[in-house]
Amino acid sequence: MKRPTAHMLLAGYAQGIFPMAHPEEDWEVYWYAPDPRAILPFDGFHVSKSLARTVRKAPYEIRHNSAFAAVMQGCAEPRDAESGTWISRGLTQAYLELHELGFAHSVEAWRDDVLVGGLYGVAIHGMFAGESMFHRATDASKVCLVHLVEHLKQRGFVLHDCQFMTPHLQRFGAVEIERAEYERRLARALDVDATF
Repeated sequence: MKRPTAHMLLAGYAQGIFPMAHPEEDWEVYWYAPDPRAILPFDGFHVSKSLARTVRKAPYEIRHNSAFAAVMQGCAEPRDAESGTWISRGLTQAYLELHELGFAHSVEAWRDDVLVGGLYGVAIHGMFAGESMFHRATDASKVCLVHLVEHLKQRGFVLHDCQFMTPHLQRFGAVEIERAEYERRLARALDVDATF
């Protein structure tokens, strides 16, 4: 499969699976359900002192959903000459459709009306699945993440899915849980009446 539909994405996230495209296989899309699964608990979210100072200084204007396509484009850019991307054109189109349906969202950092960082993910009831982030200015994506977590807490979300653990997410307090526990938390989150 090269291009899932928006409705396939919704069905997948509701079952605890998510897609990634493989450039080495002509952008074939595979579905993943990691075990263990990384989540970012709201009560364990950690912000370093230096990042907290940056957030307080407010070097960026934070917007939601004002440039979703541009955020996806930023996230799809390879981080360096060695790395590729899992975000294919087909996946981008599917997430754009999901955004139009009100389920995919972006948090953006702007400076002098220029997009300098952001992140995007999928929100279904009380679950938010973080997909990817990028930055073109110091700490821009980290500031977006801090704002996202506060926003999700205020809106009543109960599960922040990070999918795979990374050292970057671990510094923010991400933890790994077994697949069965993730499915229990997901089921509870899908019963929560929350909107982004």
